[in-house]
Amino acid sequence: MFLLAIRIILIKDGKFSSQHISQSKEMRKRGIHCVQSMDRIMSMDNPHAIRERK
Repeated sequence: MFLLAIRIILIKDGKFSSQHISQSKEMRKRGIHCVQSMDRIMSMDNPHAIRERK
């Protein structure tokens, strides 16, 4: 833990970088999002969907 905290202690306004996938530039370039975001997008209703008959 001490080695991880060195950056916070030595740098003014130091903080850990975000570990969330959506905050990573490389992941955004590749079109990779977090699972929760992808699930929310996939579960939205499609306004262009064709309704099925019963």
